[in-house]
Amino acid sequence: MAEAARFLLPWSSFYVVIGSSAAALTGLMFVVITIVTGNERVTQSQDGISTFSTPIVMHFCAVLFVSAVLIAPWHRMIFPGVLIGLLSLFEFAYLGWEI
Repeated sequence: MAEAARFLLPWSSFYVVIGSSAAALTGLMFVVITIVTGNERVTQSQDGISTFSTPIVMHFCAVLFVSAVLIAPWHRMIFPGVLIGLLSLFEFAYLGWEI
């Protein structure tokens, strides 16, 4: 039992920080979408909402991923560097696809 506790102890702050951050970002997106859809618009198209919300959600997820990678208790720092590098390549591909 002591071996498992010693192994899992560094991960306790990881789950607290990432879980609360994910919940806050999810709630923030619900608030933003609710405020945007409540405004009177001349045209009743959903294109503006999806155009606005999709990149914002992608950037929120990217920030959450970087935070999760950097707060995780890694034994070697090469792994977070590789993961963040792969995320940046994905973000550049997404940016190129959206433009």
